[in-house]
Amino acid sequence: MVRPSDDDDRLRASAFAFLSDLAANAGGAVSWHDLQRFEFDGRRIPLVGQTGIRKVRGYDAPLTILTTYRLRPEDRPYEDDIGADNYPRYKWRGTDAEHADNLALRRAMELGKPLAWLEGVQTGVYLVHVPVWLVGEEAERHQFVLALDQTMREQWRPEALLSAPDLALRAEYALAVVRRRLHQPMFRRRVLAAYRTQCALCRLRHGELLDAAHIREDAEGGEPIVPNGIAMCVLHHKAFDALVVGVRPDFVIEVRRDVLDEQDGPTLQHALQGVHGSELLLPPRRSARPRADLLEERYERFRKAS
Repeated sequence: MVRPSDDDDRLRASAFAFLSDLAANAGGAVSWHDLQRFEFDGRRIPLVGQTGIRKVRGYDAPLTILTTYRLRPEDRPYEDDIGADNYPRYKWRGTDAEHADNLALRRAMELGKPLAWLEGVQTGVYLVHVPVWLVGEEAERHQFVLALDQTMREQWRPEALLSAPDLALRAEYALAVVRRRLHQPMFRRRVLAAYRTQCALCRLRHGELLDAAHIREDAEGGEPIVPNGIAMCVLHHKAFDALVVGVRPDFVIEVRRDVLDEQDGPTLQHALQGVHGSELLLPPRRSARPRADLLEERYERFRKAS
């Protein structure tokens, strides 16, 4: 028996609130075990199941969709990716359009039901994107089109129905949303994991006070990949962005000369002047360490500012 629409809406609202609270309390990511704890009307309803598409018995459309984590994206079982129009894609289950999971996803799209998208960032750890909507289907590529907010949802039309200026504006808006909601949280999570959740300059371990600093900035074409990032506390991130602190290609930290010569209080003395000449804490995995060419480029900017 299919539940009434208002019951479905209550389930989604309750599940999304649960996920949002989990993510807020855990610094943005949630664990597989936490996703098993959701309850609705006195019934425990795990939010992930054996497949990446979680449909609750008695309800018409899926509640959550999941993208599996792999260390190398090419090893994922499905190639969920971002399209040329900057809208994310979510792959069918297999290639059969009539598979029950694909029929359920199509039903969610037809009904306009919001979903929660769980994006794997480590084994058993997921970023929460909620709500998202399926707004289109590309059957020849075995995939659906995802909108990450209400504006993306409203702007979605097949390309043939949009003028070139409208297409460009839609892609520009979608790119800004994707960077904010997908790339930046994923980048932060992966960089902090690589540095074992500590500032590479001062060794602070409080995750809520840590950022992932870009070596080459987004606006300059910097990719959201771990070798383009360094885990820093909020203070050192601000100092790095302001070219008060620099990192040489040999991983030695420098503080701008005028700041070294200042006399202020203990924060300046210990948090900034105190890191001058020390070595950057590096991730254990060589492949996660800052790229020398990116550090060289950034250090040159710092040197000119000094």
